[in-house]
Amino acid sequence: MMKKTITETGGDQRVGLYLYGIADADAQTELGPIGIEGNAVYTIPYKELSAIVHDCPLEPYNSEDEETVKGWVKTHQHVLDIAEDKFGTVIPFGFDRIIKPEDNAPANEVLKKWMAEEFDSLMEKIERIRGKKEYGVQIFYLPSVISEKIVEECEEIKKIKEEMKSKGPGAAYMYKQKLETAIKKEIESRMVSYFKDFYERIKQHVEEIKVEKTKKTDEKDKLMMMNLSCLVAEDKYKELGAELEEIDKEEGFSVRFTGPWPAYSFV
Repeated sequence: MMKKTITETGGDQRVGLYLYGIADADAQTELGPIGIEGNAVYTIPYKELSAIVHDCPLEPYNSEDEETVKGWVKTHQHVLDIAEDKFGTVIPFGFDRIIKPEDNAPANEVLKKWMAEEFDSLMEKIERIRGKKEYGVQIFYLPSVISEKIVEECEEIKKIKEEMKSKGPGAAYMYKQKLETAIKKEIESRMVSYFKDFYERIKQHVEEIKVEKTKKTDEKDKLMMMNLSCLVAEDKYKELGAELEEIDKEEGFSVRFTGPWPAYSFV
């Protein structure tokens, strides 16, 4: 059976295009069968940019098997990694972005039309992330350790503890509640101060920061205080890593530093 060329598949009304990203390159090239489910990945150029795609059915990728979906997402990321190695800067798109034929126009023409309409915006995004990578920074704290420090340092809490010693069982219970409330309030106050301090220290080493929602952790004795997406110049990530190592040494705190990733959060 004769293998279809890029042009022939791109013009098929029954075929969509799975879009991985937009590369900072004017190149029509094949990247090989590295795509989801072994599909051949190739580029469609428009001016100084190229879309990274594979031919696909018009329906979204869907499976009830969680491992299958995880595999697809992992492959999506792998294609972007290869594209970045080859082309440099790539605007990443999320999983399952499919371009479909419209009004008798095949998917490749729909894609080029969209690239033409969004060209200035796409170029701005390319400039924004060129020479940079995204990193994740998560900072955790141990409430038990922070509480011990507060009990040792806070005069108000020391006073409550002393008063508890002279009270009967009923009153002691009320004082215990009062103590726990005071410690919780002081932890919240200190976390605000720590957040500001850590944020400013991290900010010195990055181009942009996005504050993300904190998440629950698998460890019951540990809470997430800070969750950041950071856009970092390629020659600055070591400085950021060194700063995070210093924060990780702070008593009661730990740091998770992940990446580099395509700059999803900034495009």
